[in-house]
Amino acid sequence: MWKHPWGYLEGMTICGGLIVTGGVLQIIVGEFNSSALSYPVNVMALVAIVLAPVALHLLSLRHAALRWFSSYRASVTVLFALLFLILVAGLVPQTDRGTATGADTAIGLGFDRVVSSWSFTLTFVYLLTVLGTVVLRRLQRFDARRDTGFVLNHVGLFVALVCAALGAGDLQRLRMTVALNTTEWRAVNERNELEELPLALELNSFVIDEYPPRLMMLDNATGEVLPKERPENIRVETCPHVGSLRGWEIEAVKYLPSAAAVTTKDTVFFTEFQSEGATSALYVRARHVRTGLSREGWISCGNYMFPYRALRLNDDESLIMPRREPRRFASAVTAYSKDGPARDATIEVNKPMRYGGWKIYQSSYDEARGKWSRTSVFELVRDPWLPAVYVGIWMMIAGAVCLFVSAPKKHDKR
Repeated sequence: MWKHPWGYLEGMTICGGLIVTGGVLQIIVGEFNSSALSYPVNVMALVAIVLAPVALHLLSLRHAALRWFSSYRASVTVLFALLFLILVAGLVPQTDRGTATGADTAIGLGFDRVVSSWSFTLTFVYLLTVLGTVVLRRLQRFDARRDTGFVLNHVGLFVALVCAALGAGDLQRLRMTVALNTTEWRAVNERNELEELPLALELNSFVIDEYPPRLMMLDNATGEVLPKERPENIRVETCPHVGSLRGWEIEAVKYLPSAAAVTTKDTVFFTEFQSEGATSALYVRARHVRTGLSREGWISCGNYMFPYRALRLNDDESLIMPRREPRRFASAVTAYSKDGPARDATIEVNKPMRYGGWKIYQSSYDEARGKWSRTSVFELVRDPWLPAVYVGIWMMIAGAVCLFVSAPKKHDKR
C-alpha cells in the first residue's frame, strides 16, 4: 500500500479519511453552515477551488505519484464515496435545521443531515479537485477532434457543481403580501424578518377560476365525508345533472354560480347576487333508490359572508357542497424599480415574472375570502449564480453532442 502506482485501495483510504475527518469536525464544531458561503466568501472559495487542481496539476509534473489524482482510479473511488453518503441520506431520516439534537444524529456524525455535514462537504470538494485535475491533464495533450466532447462534459460538470454549491449562500427567497391597489416594497425572509427591496409590486387585480361544484355525502355523526377510505363525489358541470351517491339518486336542478342566501321565517333560499361576497349554490333533489325516500332543497359551499348549507337526507347522512377548488388564480401587477422602468404583468402559478434579477411567483392569496380575496401572496427568488449553472449544463449538452458526432464509425470490411 502507498507504493507507486496507487490503486483503488489508496483511493478508498483517502475517501474514508475525509469522511472520518468530517465526522470529527461535525462533533467539534457542528454542521457545515452553507449560508456562510455568501458574497464575498463564496468568491474567495471559488478562487481556492479553481487554484487547488491547478496547483496539484503543476506539482504532478514534477512528482509522478501525484498524477494518480487525475486517474480513473481516483475518480471511481471518490464517486463511490459520494454515492455512499447519498445512500446514507436515503436510508437515514433527514431532519430540518435546528430540530436535530446530539441524540438524533448517528453517533454525532451528521448522518441525519448529510448534505450539511462536513463529511459530505470534504468529499464534495475532493471530487471537484479530482475533476479539475482530470480536465487539466486532458488539456495538456489536447486533440480537438478527440477531446472536445470530453473537455466540454467535464468542464461543464465542474462549472455546474461549483456554482450550484457556492450560489446557495447568495440565494434569496422572500415572501411578499400585497393588498389590492397598494404598493409594497417590503418582504419577509425565512427568519420572518422584514427586508426592504430594490423593487416594489402594486396589485391591480386578482382573479380566480374555479372548478365546477361537487356534491358529496357527509356522516352526520362524525362530520367525515363518505365513504371514509375513498370519498365519492358528483361534479356538476351543467344543470340539470343526474348522478348517484351511496344508493341515492341525485339530480342537480338549478345552479347559481353567484348567489346570496335569503332567510325567511320558514326557510332559507338562494337568489342571484352579482356583487362582492357572492357564493355558489345548487338546488338538488335526492331519492333513495331502495326505500323511495326523497328530499330536495338548496345546498351551498358558503364563504366568509354566507354560511354553508347542507341537505339532510336522513339521521345518518347529509348532502353537501365542499368549497370549490381553484383551477387557476392570477394577479395583475405593476412592478417598480429604483433603477429601471415600471412594467405590467400577470403572474400565475408556474408562470412567474422576471424583473430586476428576481423571479416573482404567485404563491397564495386570502383563502378565507376565496375568489373575493383582496390580497395576493408572492414568492420572490433571486439566484445570481443560476446563469453560470445553466452555462455548465449547456456545456455538458454540447459535450454530449460532440461525443456523439465524433464517435468512431464501423466500416464494412469485405
